[in-house]
Amino acid sequence: MSPSSETAHGKRLVIVESPAKAKTIKGYLGPGYIVEASVGHIRDLPGTAAEVPDRYTGEVRRLGVDVDHDFAPIYVVNADKKSQVTKLKSLLAESDELFLATDEDREGEAIAWHLQQVLKPKVPVHRMVFHEITKDAIQEAVRNPRDLNQRLVDAQETRRILDRLYGYEVSPVLWKKVMPKLSAGRVQSVATRLVVERERERMAFRSASYWDLVGTFSTGRTASDAANPENFGARLVSVDGRRIATGRDFGSDGRLRDAAAAANTLHLDEQAARTLAAALEQTAFAVRSVESKPYRRSPYAPFRTTTLQQEASRKLGFGAKRTMQVAQKLYENGFITYMRTDSTTLSETAVAAARAQVTQLYGADYLPDAPRVYASKVKNAQEAHEAIRPSGDRFRTPAETGLSGDDFRLYELIWMRTVASQMKDAVGQSVTVRVGGRSADGRDAEFSASGKIITFHGFLKAYVEGADDPNAELDDRERRLPRVTEGDPLAADRLNPEGHATKPPARYTEASLVKELEDREIGRPSTYASIIDTIINRKYVFKKGTALVPSFLSFAVVNLLEKHFGRLVDYDFTAKMEDDLDRIAAGQAESVPWLKRFYFGEGEGAGTAAGSAAEAGNGDGDHLGGLKELVTDLGAIDAREISSFPLSEEITLRVGRYGPYVEKASAVEGEQGQRADIPDDLPPDELTVELAEELLARPSGERALGTDPGSGNPLVAKDGRYGPYVTEVLPEGTPKTGKNAVKPRTASLFKTMSLDTVTLEDALRLLSLPRVVGTDPEGNEITAQNGRYGPYLKRGTDSRSLTSEDQLLTITLDEALAVYAQPKQRGRAAAAAPLKELGTDPVSERPVVVKDGRFGPYVTDGETNATLRKDDDVETITPERGYELLAEKRARGPVKKTAKKAPAKKAVAKKTAAKKTAVKKTAAAKTTAAKKTTAKTAAKKTATKATATGAAAAKRSAAAPDED
Repeated sequence: MSPSSETAHGKRLVIVESPAKAKTIKGYLGPGYIVEASVGHIRDLPGTAAEVPDRYTGEVRRLGVDVDHDFAPIYVVNADKKSQVTKLKSLLAESDELFLATDEDREGEAIAWHLQQVLKPKVPVHRMVFHEITKDAIQEAVRNPRDLNQRLVDAQETRRILDRLYGYEVSPVLWKKVMPKLSAGRVQSVATRLVVERERERMAFRSASYWDLVGTFSTGRTASDAANPENFGARLVSVDGRRIATGRDFGSDGRLRDAAAAANTLHLDEQAARTLAAALEQTAFAVRSVESKPYRRSPYAPFRTTTLQQEASRKLGFGAKRTMQVAQKLYENGFITYMRTDSTTLSETAVAAARAQVTQLYGADYLPDAPRVYASKVKNAQEAHEAIRPSGDRFRTPAETGLSGDDFRLYELIWMRTVASQMKDAVGQSVTVRVGGRSADGRDAEFSASGKIITFHGFLKAYVEGADDPNAELDDRERRLPRVTEGDPLAADRLNPEGHATKPPARYTEASLVKELEDREIGRPSTYASIIDTIINRKYVFKKGTALVPSFLSFAVVNLLEKHFGRLVDYDFTAKMEDDLDRIAAGQAESVPWLKRFYFGEGEGAGTAAGSAAEAGNGDGDHLGGLKELVTDLGAIDAREISSFPLSEEITLRVGRYGPYVEKASAVEGEQGQRADIPDDLPPDELTVELAEELLARPSGERALGTDPGSGNPLVAKDGRYGPYVTEVLPEGTPKTGKNAVKPRTASLFKTMSLDTVTLEDALRLLSLPRVVGTDPEGNEITAQNGRYGPYLKRGTDSRSLTSEDQLLTITLDEALAVYAQPKQRGRAAAAAPLKELGTDPVSERPVVVKDGRFGPYVTDGETNATLRKDDDVETITPERGYELLAEKRARGPVKKTAKKAPAKKAVAKKTAAKKTAVKKTAAAKTTAAKKTTAKTAAKKTATKATATGAAAAKRSAAAPDED
């Protein structure tokens, strides 16, 4: 079957997921092919009960799954895909064959199945699969199609139903007991727990201080070359045979870990270290031993999804989501193979291409005799897939691609890693030198130095893997020591005491969280980017630089899940569920019995599990529990207890419906204690008892200012979540909701005002805003207003900025007219000095600085501007974070401005001689009027339909809980 033939087989419709993929594939097929995109999923479980057909009622409408009839899913065509489905049906009606060319993973197989179910083709259907978009690969896929893999479809459907049940049953518990609009998910909740547990470790951590000595020793010889230096550094490792304590010897409580080993470990403090250094000043040192070992380092395996995300984070500063967006674009445009894979396998064609480039670029000396084969370390990896590599049977070098920006950088990373994977090992020598001497007070001190020399760089010529620890030494780093032998005398040029302190465990970054999830075998690697994006968007986690910091809200959510749904967030339980889903995909387990055990427990009906819901959630035995009973019995959950975390005997952190706050118990029983809001961006490990006391000491309660002479209502000053403000206290009984609701007047304090000094007069003036300044000679009213971007004057549609907030209260009409008499400033004022310099952007190669703008601080390289997020701080932002923000902004491209519709041009009637009769004029007028009426009616219908669709989509987005 030739892909270019048209007449023998008629028209063929090829359906892919994305327009970009369709465009690329269309260029590789002949004129007899129509390539169209489904634009992602066309059908799914309903987002809201309103989308469920009327014949379904009760729990089926709520869940979108009929749990009483073998967990039958209720699928609906997405509202925004109905027009595309109509188009696909129309194209199919004109075609003689259908090729379903969605991605080759489980999700792609499910999309193909849904397309077949919805389109109901009456022509032959083929499943067309490929892992790279090149001409040869596409034409080969057309010549050798296969049938749909129903096992993959069933496994994906089971996963989708499982996630729906988890999300739609557990999320409402969070709404009732913690806060509305929260979500729970099979993987997202476990990922959130990991981040929270790391923060708990940091909060419980107690730092330990320890000291040692660093000596600089010289051989007394003149250095002949760089390979044989004259001196070297060594660190104290033992005194009188007792090992010097280092950071790894201390536990999180600040004490030495092993009491038995403590007898053989010497913990030096500052005084002891300085005393020892002084006693060693006149010591004659000598080399006690030289140990040399061969060094060998093998290449890293080609990229799979998770390792690509980790390296892109380390080397390029990309988040997991950004990495997958760029990789998707590279794949769809034919530059790399499929980017969602857990395999490190390379095809024979790819191995040959990589080996050819090794010889071409580095020479035959760098090519191993036999091709390297990499076995996947991921359980249940789909070895039919390939690793992520450059596409084609000849790899394009980055310079040959024509790519730029982030696309170029990620392609270069993939290309280098792939080529390096087929190169020889790096080899060399590692050396350890021990230096000893006796101090003036008779103690024996021994120092140690380690060196590494690489004699053949091998694959390191092409690629060096990054590290999550910024202080870690990379593989290509050499440390040269002088050539010494045992017994050689050495002189101590310097002996410096050095102090150290143990550090709490580092917070997860996106890269390290991806690695942790994969190591624990939780979830599928292809979903990690979306999981991290979800927990950030749901405000369970925020970013501080590159670190993932849990919010106080996430502490309350995880606390509830651990205490009452223990197994659902248990790491082993979640990993076992993943194993079971893989067994279903392999045909080794049945979907429906498994779902019954998960939802109903051991039996098939509710109430069969013994004990309470909490016991069922944390019990032993089979790893599948009864979800339905867990979410039904909520009586044991104390909402206040779940969201309360004692800081001391008197102060408690609470997570309320409007945010976190600290509360100090009242001395009078029954009275509400003193409260203070906690800043949203405060990392939990920084909330100490001292800081809580400071927050509580700030003016936070209502401070009475006096009575408004106009309304007679009391005025008070408060400190709110968004800053200090003044407001009026409405009389008791004033309706607060409904059509007759009355809202109290409120105004924020100026930046020059303080909560504890603001007066009644200040409050009255603030509440008078916006203020009418006066009327200009043409009768236009001029007002002074405080807006989002600062104080300004407004006259009709003409606004002019003021220089200070105080002008809002003091500016006169003459001064306002003088402002309007000046030409409106369109250009920019003189540039202010940058707040911080970050370095040179790796993409634009221009200097990056932090500036203060009208929307707040932002990073810029002179070409691209990116506003700092709420969790970014000018003082602590790193260069890598600045580059990441600019990369994200470039990826989004310029903001598209909606063009204003031009007003309809009025038809200009030509003057003609009065020859037309009155009858003709009347008929023409009637026809025109009828046409106008019809057009107006159609426009109204269209507008109503669009509004309804938009409202439904918005409602679905806001209400539906996440399910991953």
